[in-house]
Amino acid sequence: MTDTAEERAAQKPFGWRFTFPLLLGSTLNPINSSMIATGLVGIAADFHTGPGQTATLVSVLYLCSAVMQPTMGKLSTLFGPRRIFLIGVFILFVAGVVGAAAPTFGFLLLSRALIGVGTSAAYPTAMALVRRRADERGIGVPSRVLGNFSIASQITTVFGLPIGGVLAGSFGWRALFLVNVPLAIVTFVFAFWGVAKDPRSPGRRGGILAAIDLPGIALFGVAIVSLLLFLSDLTTPVWWLLAVSLVLIAALVLWERRTAQPLIDVRMLARNAPLQRTYLRQTLIGLGIYTALYGSSQWMEQSAGLSPLAVGLILLPLSGASIVLARLNSNRGWIRWPLIAGAVALVLTGGVILLITHSSGILVLALIAMSLMFGVTNGFSGFANQAALYLQAPAKEIAVAAGLYRTFAYIGAIFSSSLIGIVFGSTVTDAGFHRLGWVIIGIGAASALLTVLDRRIPVVAPAERAGR
Repeated sequence: MTDTAEERAAQKPFGWRFTFPLLLGSTLNPINSSMIATGLVGIAADFHTGPGQTATLVSVLYLCSAVMQPTMGKLSTLFGPRRIFLIGVFILFVAGVVGAAAPTFGFLLLSRALIGVGTSAAYPTAMALVRRRADERGIGVPSRVLGNFSIASQITTVFGLPIGGVLAGSFGWRALFLVNVPLAIVTFVFAFWGVAKDPRSPGRRGGILAAIDLPGIALFGVAIVSLLLFLSDLTTPVWWLLAVSLVLIAALVLWERRTAQPLIDVRMLARNAPLQRTYLRQTLIGLGIYTALYGSSQWMEQSAGLSPLAVGLILLPLSGASIVLARLNSNRGWIRWPLIAGAVALVLTGGVILLITHSSGILVLALIAMSLMFGVTNGFSGFANQAALYLQAPAKEIAVAAGLYRTFAYIGAIFSSSLIGIVFGSTVTDAGFHRLGWVIIGIGAASALLTVLDRRIPVVAPAERAGR
């Protein structure tokens, strides 16, 4: 007799049958975010578009993801995280087919938007499923599982570009979309087989539309899109976008306070200062890491004259340190000290940048040291912030809270592109690189201060009380 998913869960709650599809699903957003870069030139040539138009294929996924991560979290609380996870994977399947067969550029935009929507379901629902299983089994924070999510995201972000290069180089840019079809099928089958069905949802007061909170979703979506568009180009800021965003955020808060089943429980969030600080730390760390990564990459190629291959090799210690430290940290369940160490490492990253010029005698060794430093930040902060979120968010709000966590990360990532443009100006020089170093020092110092002064961050996650 074949064991059911429920029977397997009772024997080993976080076995590979349960965690594999959740981990795979959670990697689909970052890997699609990065690998498209290798196909932009081919797409522009085939559809006779300029670089500005093809760049919208990158931005549309970020914008849809930033809005849809908490929205999918909300839907999972209403209809069940497993259902929404599977629906998201199906949307990804459709997106892959549309993109691979796209007859016009508009269909590619539609495909990328659908990829953003579909992959946004994975992380918040995965966090909800992990939390539900841990609570059912009386387990504390499943540190190793959370560490696996952090490591999987880091691996796919780093290897998205080479994977995309192989696919686009061997089969053409359409393969970057078509690859989502088998990935979606594998994820769907394993999730359907390995993740237990959602319990029957209780009756809802006021109807399904009121429970979904469509006005709240609309206000949140337009507010976040306006904010991200403003942050994406601060060299020539469009101030009315910021004004629109602030007005809509105020309207969102007022609406969510009065509605019975809000998208974002602003009352809970207002009372939950530790969770607010976790979101702020996530934004700062994301801003610091992406500023260091993309700013130093540009400087290495344009000022130091290094080849793309050399830049990639110099940045390899980043991914290695991130993965090793994330595993070490999740095995120990440390939270407070890794957050402090990650912020200090970001300060040291900026310090190394201040000592480098394009003619430095030990240029490559210094750049490798810099790469190691923000690899330390990435490895320590990824798991620790995620564990803090897990502890600080109420169980029933974990999916929406996890979605917002990703939204704040997108804010930091998009802000970094504008920050780099402001710091470097029209040309990439040593002076601009040193200004970038001071900016990174400031971001790291702010993150360190935010963490040191926050006495509500636990030193370690509560130990698990059952098998992992």
